[in-house]
Amino acid sequence: MRNGSRQQVAVVDDDDAVRDSLRLLLETAGFSVATFGSAAQFLREAEPAGLKCLLIDQHMPEVTGLQLATTLRERGIRTPIALITGSVSSGLFRQAHELGIDQVMEKPLDDDALVDFINRADS
Repeated sequence: MRNGSRQQVAVVDDDDAVRDSLRLLLETAGFSVATFGSAAQFLREAEPAGLKCLLIDQHMPEVTGLQLATTLRERGIRTPIALITGSVSSGLFRQAHELGIDQVMEKPLDDDALVDFINRADS
């Protein structure tokens, strides 16, 4: 992977095991990874406009993945987003599409599809 400020992938998930697993997978695939345990932590600490893409869990306490994506889009941040969820519904797909979320991925994640999404991210 090329070095550059826009090559880092951010993972936002409240589950420590999921964050650690995704970090290991993505670092093994050659990506730089930053992890955040909540939407609030991400909004406090990250520079989302400088990221290659975001992987956001939908089901987090306090602020859901859709709510975080809404905040980012309202701020004019167009970084590619993959919304990760254990329960996919047509309503979730519709909301994600309306927000400009690039992909909705169902758990358990397909590692190859995830890496492919990141490789295609246009940020």
